[in-house]
Parts: sequence; C-alpha cells; structure tokens
Amino acid sequence: MFGELLEESITCPYCWETIDLLIDPSESQTYTEDCYVCCRPILVNAFISNGKAIVQVTQEDLGF
Repeated sequence: MFGELLEESITCPYCWETIDLLIDPSESQTYTEDCYVCCRPILVNAFISNGKAIVQVTQEDLGF
C-alpha cells in the first residue's frame, strides 16, 4: 500500500516505556529517532518480511 505508514509499538531501550513509531513499508530503513518520553536517541532498523513490519531498536551508541 504505497504511501500508507504503519504504526508500530516499540519499547525504548533506555527508559523501557512503550512508544509508537510510524514506519514506511515501501522500503527498508535505518534511522535515529528520539524517544518522546526520555528524549534519548534510539537507533531504528525497520523492514518488511513476508508482509509484516519488523522493527528492531537499540541504543544509538551500541549500533546493530
């Protein structure tokens, strides 16, 4: 579905709060997004596998 963003819930690797991210399913992506609870940088790796969004997160300084 071109142009439609997917909302995915993740757990912040710093404060352990659940936050929602909008994922573009049209391409794989790796980017940094600040947690809107603790404001620390989260490294996000998102891709589609078998029609399902896979979202991996880690502390930015640890990398994948």
